[in-house]
Amino acid sequence: MSENIKIERIGSILHIALARIEKKNALTSAMYQAMIAAMQTAQTDGTRAIVISGGAGVFCAGNDISDFVIAAGAANGEGLAALNFIKMLAVNQIPLIAAVDGLAIGIGTTLILHCDLVYASPRALFSMPFVDLALVPEAASSMLLPQRIGMAKASEFLMLGEPFDAAEALRLGLVNAIVAPADLLAHAVSKAQKLAQKPVQALAATRLLLRGDSAAVLARIEAEMQMFAVQMKSAEARQIFGAFLAKAKG
Repeated sequence: MSENIKIERIGSILHIALARIEKKNALTSAMYQAMIAAMQTAQTDGTRAIVISGGAGVFCAGNDISDFVIAAGAANGEGLAALNFIKMLAVNQIPLIAAVDGLAIGIGTTLILHCDLVYASPRALFSMPFVDLALVPEAASSMLLPQRIGMAKASEFLMLGEPFDAAEALRLGLVNAIVAPADLLAHAVSKAQKLAQKPVQALAATRLLLRGDSAAVLARIEAEMQMFAVQMKSAEARQIFGAFLAKAKG
């Protein structure tokens, strides 16, 4: 387990908190692995809902670039912790709620597409700058996002990489409500507790009807990852990541 992931039990609710605030909750392989382990256990231990949150003013700044480049080079795209976490999101059977306060970049945004309920603070800022990094979308966002908000806005966010705020996310139906930062986590937990009180089988069946078969999502995740792996080896990506790593060292 990673010290940068805090796991808390609140009755039948599992709370996963990203706790690497000094790095804006940029995700490392160890953090992904800790979240995967927690979510896998939740599938069979009676957990009735899962809440994912960040810290005050920052949800998740995406992948830790240094860690990700090393992991991607070693794994060649296969067995990558980030990929395994994305697949876990797709097959997860437990209602998933996100509490987003502040920056939500890359996976920090795409993971909310797999959530059942999303609550954001007024200072939430979403961004998917994959193309700017010479990469392609992940987490089936190339399929799920246009399904949710239409092709025009999905193209704006995934191709131009333009950020959008909580008000826009609410307007587009990507979040359920905007909640004051001081009340955000408690609000998300209260909604999780309401879900936990529902009849288990009826809720699970309703969730399945809403989300459909996960096979199509998993297939898109695999297709994205194949293109992602190709792009990681491209000259344009090597130049961008090389400059980033040189700056980080210097």
